[in-house]
Amino acid sequence: MPVYNEAQTIKEIIQRVEAVDLGDVRKELIIVDDGSKDGTRDVLKELSQTSSYKVYFHGQNMGKGAALRTALTYATGDIILIQDADLEYDPAEYSDLIRPIIEGRADVVYGSRLTGGKVARAFNFWHYIGNKLLTFITNILYNSILSDMETCYKVFRADVIKNIQIRSNKFDFEPEITAKVLKRRYKLYEMPISYYGRDFSEGKKITWRDGFAAIWALIKYRFVD
Repeated sequence: MPVYNEAQTIKEIIQRVEAVDLGDVRKELIIVDDGSKDGTRDVLKELSQTSSYKVYFHGQNMGKGAALRTALTYATGDIILIQDADLEYDPAEYSDLIRPIIEGRADVVYGSRLTGGKVARAFNFWHYIGNKLLTFITNILYNSILSDMETCYKVFRADVIKNIQIRSNKFDFEPEITAKVLKRRYKLYEMPISYYGRDFSEGKKITWRDGFAAIWALIKYRFVD
């Protein structure tokens, strides 16, 4: 769970993750605070004293990709699932997301907000167009039929993601990891998920500038590793 300035949501999202019952599957929660300045770090320091999850702190803000690199060095599980610290995604759907991997059908599973069948808050128009454009470019460059490349819910067999060198520090992690998964021809499945999106006034951080970085990443990693 990469975290940056989520003091208003961090307690609740941790509670939701801890409440998920996966039966015989043991959960391991690893949180990386990426230089928060809004009090999130203080909340995490307090919570970690009485909880079993692991918390690590970056000295300065470096970006989502950097936070995930840190988390991966400490992850010990067989399946790695990425969970943002906001409340846009529902941890109650973990069972559905990990099932194709447990059954041996998939190497990677993406939770799609755009395939229908689940509740979803109406997208900001330009975010929707940007996401569709990035996914379209992904499908052209990598001969795929993804519906939602930018989704947070990306689930991997641990050996898959740990054998991929992640170079991106910021939100361009999303296109980089997608490009490298598709280039290596891993079995990637999509599952419909619920989406409770927020806008900038509620704390959303990704902007149009990240869109340009994502396009460049998609093109770059098509030809280099």
